[in-house]
Amino acid sequence: MAGSLSPSVHQGSGPMQIELRKDLAFQPGTFSAVIAPEKMMADALNGNADLQRFLFLYIGGNYSRILAGLNRSSKNFEVRRSFTAHQLLSTLREAGHTVIFVEHDPGLFENAMDAIEPIAGALREAGRESLVVLYTPATDRTFSLLARKADRYIEVVPVVLDTKPMRTVRAMRQLGKRPTGQTALEV
Repeated sequence: MAGSLSPSVHQGSGPMQIELRKDLAFQPGTFSAVIAPEKMMADALNGNADLQRFLFLYIGGNYSRILAGLNRSSKNFEVRRSFTAHQLLSTLREAGHTVIFVEHDPGLFENAMDAIEPIAGALREAGRESLVVLYTPATDRTFSLLARKADRYIEVVPVVLDTKPMRTVRAMRQLGKRPTGQTALEV
């Protein structure tokens, strides 16, 4: 998916949702696997103070790319670190939060590939009652295996505009453009 990125969070008369961009929202009762730029995800989570009203569980691994950029002033925001795949599984099974956000750490699975299927199942099970997001800025094999149980698999690719100037007079003419300024002789 590509387009402009404007993260926000909405809470109205309907159910709570996190909007990653205008036409892409996460809702309770779902497990979404998301690949998106770090800043975009942090902005989506910080986008509206209404999100702070809900019980929010951030689960990270051995390191985090976005935790330092998240607004953690709410007393409803809880952080748990999982240093092994089995700790992650236990944390997911014990969670009773409205929003469960898991920042993927492939290092957890280096010696625990057998834990992928139970963790994927726990993510899916938690997604029946909560809004569950499994997040990574770049996919890898373990993320793809976990995401197989997701209700939604979302990859957001930022639009990169081609800002390279036309290099030759011939290329400009082929596109119907007139060269301006000094030009070089062509053979």
